[in-house]
Order: sequence, then structure tokens, then C-alpha cells
Amino acid sequence: MSSIQQKKSTPFNSTFYVANTMEIFERLAWYGFFTLSSLYMTSPTSQGGLGFSDQERGFLQGMVPFFLYLFPVITGAIADRYGYKKMFIISFIIMTPAYYLLGQVTSFWAFCSVFFAVAIGAACFKPIVVGTISRVTDSSNRGLGFGIFYTMVNIGGFLGPLIAGYVRVIGWDMVFIMSSLWIAINFVPAIFFYKEPKVNNDNKSLKQVLNEAQQVLGNGRLALLIVPLIILLMIAAKGTITWLTFTYITIVWLTINYCWDRLIATTYPQWYLQKLKIGNKSFIIYLLILTGFWTMYLQLFITTPLFIRDYVNTQDLVQLISWLMPSALTFLAGVNIEQLTIFIEQQSLLNLNDVKTLNALYFELVNYKVMIPKEVIVNGLQSLQSQELSAVELAKQWAQNYRQVNPEYIVNLDFGCIILCQLFISKFFNRYNALPVIVFGTIVIAASFVLTGLAHGLLFSGAIITTSIIMFSFGEMIASPKSQEYVAAIAPKENSAMYMGYYFVSMALGFLFAGVLSGWSYPYFTQELNSPLGLWGLYASIGLITAILLIVFHKRWLPQWQPTKIDV
Repeated sequence: MSSIQQKKSTPFNSTFYVANTMEIFERLAWYGFFTLSSLYMTSPTSQGGLGFSDQERGFLQGMVPFFLYLFPVITGAIADRYGYKKMFIISFIIMTPAYYLLGQVTSFWAFCSVFFAVAIGAACFKPIVVGTISRVTDSSNRGLGFGIFYTMVNIGGFLGPLIAGYVRVIGWDMVFIMSSLWIAINFVPAIFFYKEPKVNNDNKSLKQVLNEAQQVLGNGRLALLIVPLIILLMIAAKGTITWLTFTYITIVWLTINYCWDRLIATTYPQWYLQKLKIGNKSFIIYLLILTGFWTMYLQLFITTPLFIRDYVNTQDLVQLISWLMPSALTFLAGVNIEQLTIFIEQQSLLNLNDVKTLNALYFELVNYKVMIPKEVIVNGLQSLQSQELSAVELAKQWAQNYRQVNPEYIVNLDFGCIILCQLFISKFFNRYNALPVIVFGTIVIAASFVLTGLAHGLLFSGAIITTSIIMFSFGEMIASPKSQEYVAAIAPKENSAMYMGYYFVSMALGFLFAGVLSGWSYPYFTQELNSPLGLWGLYASIGLITAILLIVFHKRWLPQWQPTKIDV
């Protein structure tokens, strides 16, 4: 009888459910904004967007989330010292106005500053909600507890873009008002229902956290080498300096550091005069390789919505929806007739014989969620000029015949598949070692990107892009959980929890490189080379190279650095 009682799971307390509730609302806010961020930043100002270039968009989507995933190392230590409840409230005080202001500011640096504030607030929230789940669970229910928690993450990620996509038909301001509202709601559970979890005796000071970072990643001299290069990369990504200048400065900086490291002694107490020291070599190399995975993976949220909006005709999906659920058409493929009418009236005197003007008009119209053949645009505006049709009649005609499904809804299939299938996928692949599964999942995602590239210009493009997103989600479900399991296997057993905390460094770097890469590659391949397939072939090749490097790392490099047999 006693053995049976020992196997029973400890019931979850109220704080567990409060933390999960706050996680849902925080994810509603974040994904409601971030999944649509590419569309918002690149939409013309006349349509309520910011009118940023792809280079500026890539800079923001790379730099800000990069810091968001690094800051929790510091904010987590602060929360351990001053209390989780206070940090929750501080995070909501920062994020509530910041999300609202994202929809109010229009200049690049103002938007960047407010976006950075959102990142600071999210970085305060992220480690303490995870820390709460960890503190209020024990060995009997921790696995189930985190399973429920990550389900809440995906529920928020699924519902956020659905709601945001619907309200953006009214106006872009509503997207940010909703995100701000979701965060504001969290004040209620945080203030009235959240109870400070039992404090552990192993809370770490900020100094201890930084010492651990040196043990895992490397010393301050390594940071002095890397941080200026990251800053330089951001400057180049913004377009302030050319990539050639970036390359020259990088070579000079690396040369200076190499000479510095060869000439100085090792006995100086000052950190900046010490020799460069790398932490756990095998772990760092794994994180760098995994950065390639995240650089590829994050294109789903950064580049795919733009690609669907600009180059994928989803009329086949519209027809399927109108046949199966006509009432859902307004929600899934809504067009604001009033805004489209105003835009058409403004274009009535255009010179339609100019190819560049017509091409620009085509891409402006896709922002209104209508993808109209260029000859139909010409005929429609000629009818308007000859007064055969009014602007509102033409808008209704175009909306009826050429409306498109919201890109964020198609991308959102990823979250839907994870909610429905992750448990079954994890159970099936649990029988296999981690490394082969990570490689297989990475290859599946790479293959899905090739399929994404094929969606442009083909019949049933909507069905093809839908299939590619579903295929992507299966690759994610296969690879992502196992990538964390592999960390636990290669990390020193006595410090496995500490190493798991630095796993997210690869995600931070992935965001940085994904944003920079998208900002350069999207206009280059789609506009200059007119090769959408080449764009997605580039992203797929990153996945394939990552898969190959993972195999080489596991078979050749890891045994040299870590003689102990790793059964993964």
C-alpha cells in the first residue's frame, strides 16, 4: 500500500494554475503581435503600417528578440532575490503600455525603443513563470506540470494570431490594443491570486550567475571579443555600414584579439588582460550548430507571412472555405471594403502603361488581402476612369473574386498541429536516441521549406503552402524537444540544470541571425533575382548543413572532447 502511495502525484496547488493562466495571456499578447510583425512593419503607412524596409524589419526582428532571450539570465537572478510576485507586476507595468505604444509610434527608432521595452518586460516575465512551475512541482508531478505549461504556451500561441488577425481588419491599432489588454488582465491574477512559491535555499546571486556563465560559455575576454562583433553585425544589418566594411572591421578586430591573446601573460588579475578562455567546448559547439537550426526555424514567423502575402495565391483555400463554411469566410479572409475603396480612389489617375507603377500597385494591393492579376487591375482602373464602375463597386468586385486568407492564419496551423499532435509524436519518438531524431526533424523542416518555395505560381498554391506548414510543424515536434534532451546528455551530470539554462543562448543567436538573414535575403531573392524558390532553398540548405554538422559533432568531435560514452 505504501509503495502505491509513493507513486501518486502531488496535486497541483493554486499558484500552479495561476502561473499557467498568466502564461496564456502573455503568449496571446506576444504571438498576437510577433506573428503579424513582419506584415505590420512592411505595410505602407497609407494602410496603417510602418512602411519600413526589409532591412529595417530584419534588424528589429533579430536584435530585439536576441536580447529578450539573453536578459532572463539576469532578471531571473533579480527575481530570486526580490521575489517573483514583484517581478511579475513589474513586467506587466512595463509591457502593458509598451504593447499599446507599439501601435502609436511611427518612426524607426521610436518603434525600436518601444519594442525593446516589450522585450525587457517579457524578459522579466519569462524566467519567473518557468521558475514558478519548477518551484510548485516536485519529482512526482514535474513532468506533467511542465507538459501542461507548454500546452498553455501553444494555446496562447494559437489563439493570439487568430484574434489579432481578425481585429486587424478593423485597423492595425486594434492588434496592439488587444496585446496590451491581454497583459493588463494579468494584473488581476498576479495581485490577488498569486502566492509567492516556497523559496529554495539555492538561490543564486547575480555574481554567481556570471561566474556560472564563465564556466559554461567562457571568460570576460571571450565576451569582449564577441559582443563588439554582435554590435557591429547589428549596425551592418541596419544599413549604417556596408557588409564589406563589416567584413574589414571584423578581420581587424579578430587580428587584434589574436595578437593580444598571444602577447599577454596569464597572471594579470584584471579580466580584460587575461587570456581568452572558452568554457565547455562541446556544449558551445553544440549551441553554435543549433543556432543554425533556429536560424532556419524562425523564418516561419519572420519570412513566411510576408511570402504568403506577396507571392502565394490562396484563392483555392478561399473557395474551399466558401464551400465548407461560408460563414467563416469573413473571419479567415476578411477584406475591409472601406479602406480598399479609399485606396482605389487614390489610384484612379495612375499611368497604367508604366510597368514599375503597375508592379508597385500590385504589391500595395496585397496589403489589403487581395491578390489581383495585373491585367485585371488595369481593366478595373480603366473602368473606373471611364465611370463604368464606382470605386466601391470595384472594391467589392475585387474582394469577392480575389480575396486571400490571412497569412497569420496559415502560419498558425503550426501551433494547432502542436496542440493536437505533440503528445503522440513525442511518445512515438521517445524510443529513439536524441541525435538521429534531431537530424531527422531538421531535414523534415528543410524539406518543408523547399515545398514552401514551390507554392509560388503553381495551381493550388494555398494547398501547397498549407501542406508545407503542417510538414514544418511535424519537423518541429520531432526535433525541438529532443534538442533539449541532448543537452542533458552531453552536459556534466552534476551541472545539468545549469547547462539547460544556457540552452536558450542558441535561440537568442538564432533570432539575431534569422532577422538579419531575412532582411537581406527576402528582397534580394524575390525582387532582384525573382527566385522565391532560391530563397527557400537557401533556408533549407541551412537546415541540411546543420543536420550534417550535428552528425559530425556527435560522431567525431564529441568523442575527442568528452571520452565518456554518450548514449544519445
